[in-house]
Amino acid sequence: LGHGDMLYLPSGTSVPVRVHGAFVDDHEVHSVVAELKKQGNPEYLDEITDEQTTAAIPVPGYAPDESAENKDSESDALYDEAVNFVIESRRASISSVQRKLRIGYNRAARLIEAMEAAGVVSEMNTNGSREVLVPNRNA
Repeated sequence: LGHGDMLYLPSGTSVPVRVHGAFVDDHEVHSVVAELKKQGNPEYLDEITDEQTTAAIPVPGYAPDESAENKDSESDALYDEAVNFVIESRRASISSVQRKLRIGYNRAARLIEAMEAAGVVSEMNTNGSREVLVPNRNA
């Protein structure tokens, strides 16, 4: 290895692949930029820098206010199923919801946090566990 050679580990594989990465010196980058600047004037798009337009563009994983995030979690198609599972099993853990509903960690965490906001489960205790605050429906 060396001189631009590197090992790349693609996701889903366990064997690294040898690839070559080209080194580009800062001087070369500045030369290319200077050449492009000589070729013409820039044509800016005002929509990109307009704050009103960019505010309306949704950014994945970002909720501008907390109430919108909780509202989205409760409108999640699996929210009711997750609540039923937590109440029946009396286990309010992200990993148990993950396994039962076969969903990712982030979605399960959002569902548990929405249950906390709705008063179904308690806040996280010092040991990381949560209590189910709603009585069992079968009892």
